[in-house]
Amino acid sequence: MSSTPRLVLGTNNPHKRSELAEMLAGSIPGGGIEVATLADFANAIEVEETGTTFAENSRLKAVEQAKHLGEWVLADDSGIAIDALKGRPGVDSAHFAGPQRDNDANNQLVLDELAGVPRQRRGAKYVCHVVLADPAGEVQAEAVGTCRGEIATELRGSGGFGYDPLFIVREYHRTFGELGPAVKQTLSHRSRALRTILPDLVRLLAPR
Repeated sequence: MSSTPRLVLGTNNPHKRSELAEMLAGSIPGGGIEVATLADFANAIEVEETGTTFAENSRLKAVEQAKHLGEWVLADDSGIAIDALKGRPGVDSAHFAGPQRDNDANNQLVLDELAGVPRQRRGAKYVCHVVLADPAGEVQAEAVGTCRGEIATELRGSGGFGYDPLFIVREYHRTFGELGPAVKQTLSHRSRALRTILPDLVRLLAPR
């Protein structure tokens, strides 16, 4: 059995693993923390997201998966909150238009609900809440990252995913759908949350 500490991301997404592994490599000389995803575990479970906030859902995913696997688990929950919609779709971002999780339908519903809303009232923010749980299922650290912007009146750009073609980054006057992945990785809510929790990951898991 390897003595290298292992951190399991509560996702099957290999891009998220690469992103975090790169951050950790830059913070720990020579690396030192193995990063895995749920795809590496045949016995990983599907945690039901019954929380009413991003924080509640990310805690559920981290705690339940950590207890089940007996591993350190870092889980996140994220979405978009639109000012004119009183914070919706929020935790329902992935299935705003229905349980099928259709990005096109979700974006169209946002455009429909914001029809006629002037630019000054189209503010929005992406939110990501991350939680680290130890192998016993105890929460050891958590952080939140946000990215403020506004909702466009039409889809712009083919990059990214989810609401990216609608989310205008004010500093660039373009949507995440129009900006390259390098810019998004720097500015995104998820990257900001990971950078915030990174010192805790190093403190708790890095070999001594």
